[in-house]
Amino acid sequence: MQNGAVLFIIVAAYGSKLKIGGLKYMTTLSEYNRYGEDLEKLLILRTSPIAVKMLQKEADIPEGAVRPKKDRGIHIAQCQAFAMSRRQKETVAMLKEDNWCFAALIAYGLVDKPDDPEFQRFLAFPTFPRDKYIGIVSAPLRTANFEPDVVVIYSNTSQLRNLLMPSHFISEEAKVNYHFFPPACAYQIVPVMADGQLMVTLPDPGDYTRALAGEDEIILSVPKDKIGMLVEGVRQMEQGDFGYARAGMYMQHDFPQPPMYQTLFKRWGLYEEEKK
Repeated sequence: MQNGAVLFIIVAAYGSKLKIGGLKYMTTLSEYNRYGEDLEKLLILRTSPIAVKMLQKEADIPEGAVRPKKDRGIHIAQCQAFAMSRRQKETVAMLKEDNWCFAALIAYGLVDKPDDPEFQRFLAFPTFPRDKYIGIVSAPLRTANFEPDVVVIYSNTSQLRNLLMPSHFISEEAKVNYHFFPPACAYQIVPVMADGQLMVTLPDPGDYTRALAGEDEIILSVPKDKIGMLVEGVRQMEQGDFGYARAGMYMQHDFPQPPMYQTLFKRWGLYEEEKK
């Protein structure tokens, strides 16, 4: 679809232009922080988008990061570390010794994958190569002091729609993968970094029962090189009538039709039929 046609559809149906194709985005830390601030404000997110980075060596652990075992004498699951970052605004570094759930240890290549036959049904998920990384760090995107590999956003379904919809109106619709089964911590990170595509997941039972994910939450993972365009789309979407904070909900028959609807209904002769 050509850009002119795309803009016509946007103007006709939604009353605002999303000029996001072809823009170039900086990747400075301050911009990542601003992306986090904008997402929280524009979509009224209950919790902060999370900046996530895989760690190759201990020197990569950012200043101020909490290491659960070393600093607090506790073990937690990766979903709990994400919850600490998005709710309590903490920077949390998870190395092998900090983990209390098998899935992240295997998914992030921190341990050998078991070959026990009775365990295999639980191990069919993507993994990084063994020892490529020593751990993972997460922090609120708005305050992170490191460049993320992936941004993880917990939202409701309406907020997710407004995150994804802008890409539908540019020259190339975003490719969005999805996986609705455990372990979410694997699918939120590993294939996103491997394929460079967006991923939608559900909070798995561990995230729900141990990390207190909400019943109405759904999760979008975004590669670092796509977060700029996604945020710009949200910014411009929020200027129109279908912005998350501005949308007026109503149940009305014969509702006022946007210009595109009117053009098509006239072409199909539906207005004339009403007059007969």
